[in-house]
Amino acid sequence: MQNGARLGRCARIINIGQSSSQILIGKNSVVDGQLLVFPHGGQITIGAWCYIGEGSRVWSSCNVEIGDRVMISHNVNIFDSLTHPVSAELRHEHFRHIATSGHPKSIQLGEMPVHVGSDAWIAAGAILLRGVRVGEGAIVGAGAVVTHDVEPWSVVAGNPARKIRIVERPILGGGPQ
Repeated sequence: MQNGARLGRCARIINIGQSSSQILIGKNSVVDGQLLVFPHGGQITIGAWCYIGEGSRVWSSCNVEIGDRVMISHNVNIFDSLTHPVSAELRHEHFRHIATSGHPKSIQLGEMPVHVGSDAWIAAGAILLRGVRVGEGAIVGAGAVVTHDVEPWSVVAGNPARKIRIVERPILGGGPQ
């Protein structure tokens, strides 16, 4: 964690990969949610001045990158993989492995990176699925399920999330860095 970054009272960091370089939290960011990196891979990078709300989960077995000044509200889920195999047989085998000896160190779960651009806001209860890019300044509405990329400076809502409007790009220049 960089200068001024802190973990809130509800924060939970689960680094099954066990490398300190797999979870990076930028300066002045606050994490009240859960950050989890799996043992078969994963990287979570959070920029400066970000907030990860209580009850939110960021799970990575590939790469989740969160830009600067991103607000992630409460109970948001961000996953860069399927989290379990699609096949019922392989899914049960996966669960048996987790239950008996922990998360496997080698497994394919359809990993695809997730990127959240700077100045984005992810509202309460939203879900970002593997492979999506949320553009700079975009807003993801409460409860939205994001299955496709979100254009910069747009607002999406619903399940599946669809663009409902454009937001004005602010003139930046005096805020904290």
